[in-house]
Amino acid sequence: MKAIIQPCSLHGVIAAPPSKSVTQRAYAAALLHTGKTIIHNAGNSDDENAALDIIQQLGANVTHGSSVVTVESKGLKPVSGFINCGESGLAARLFAPIAAISNSEIKIEGKGSLLKRPMDGFRDAFTALGVALPGFNGHVPFAIQGPLRARSVRLNASGGSQLLSGLLFALSSCAKQPITINVTGLKSRPYIDLTLEVLAHFGRPVTHKFYREFYIDPALFAYNETIEINIEADWSSAAYMLVAGALAGSVTVQNLNLISKQADRAILELLKNAGVDMIINDDSITTKTSILQAFEFDATHCPDLFPIVSVLAACCSGESNIKGVHRLFNKESNRVESIADMLWDFQVPFLWRMIYSALLAQAIFKAPV
Repeated sequence: MKAIIQPCSLHGVIAAPPSKSVTQRAYAAALLHTGKTIIHNAGNSDDENAALDIIQQLGANVTHGSSVVTVESKGLKPVSGFINCGESGLAARLFAPIAAISNSEIKIEGKGSLLKRPMDGFRDAFTALGVALPGFNGHVPFAIQGPLRARSVRLNASGGSQLLSGLLFALSSCAKQPITINVTGLKSRPYIDLTLEVLAHFGRPVTHKFYREFYIDPALFAYNETIEINIEADWSSAAYMLVAGALAGSVTVQNLNLISKQADRAILELLKNAGVDMIINDDSITTKTSILQAFEFDATHCPDLFPIVSVLAACCSGESNIKGVHRLFNKESNRVESIADMLWDFQVPFLWRMIYSALLAQAIFKAPV
């Protein structure tokens, strides 16, 4: 299909879709919660549907209402010998530790780009927790053979935060006494904040010391038979709409949590720094066509913002600097190349040179950018 889009002015009001990150974490927590979980405003993307299918394969009963998903669970009780994560890296890293709680061998499967994405830290972490990984070669598919032993462990999280999230869910579910996860090299800290927020909502508070030591103490946990959770809007999706308003008209994005733990809420401060004309209300933001100025932005902890921030930078007057390019290489694609190709197609040679130079620095000198 070929689509032709003509330049135009945008005007309107739109609600941001639900957060995939929060939805998948809510499904994980609902599976591990013995009782009923009522989830409002759950998303319907491929990644979220993969997570929903996974919790059913691991024993949860799911019913759908008009805008509600109800999950009833008696804990982890696998009904098959595999889970399929689709193309979701989060699902693979989140649910593999959870599946390891079982003493059954469970195969972790996926498709498409997920098959090429490295599962960093898996071998060391799971070996330390007494879990075998039959057929593991650093990528999906592989098998996982528990049961996971709930004990203190060390984790190198330089490859990302998702495995740590999975371990926090799994260990907080099966720990019988206080344990500690010692973490080095953690990236994307706001995503860990999301995990901790969901765990606390389900009565399992986990504390940490400067994101280097995480403390799980079952004595602090509380139990409620029924838990309700509302999935907040996705700041990553909202960022595209807000930038569109800043470039070409006036756009109001509704249903936003202005104090969200989501990493991509950083777009709000960035838009201010770029001189975007904004109106901020309790749960909505309006952006209008503005005279844009160059900015500096560190996207290390929010790499999903890189594409739209690059577009914004291309439309600003002056030289903008975006840090954190090293976070883009092990996604569903090489996002550095994809972003650079996009900007090249739109004839933005300066930004192309900036990103291409960063690519060369990473590839040749192995230097973080």
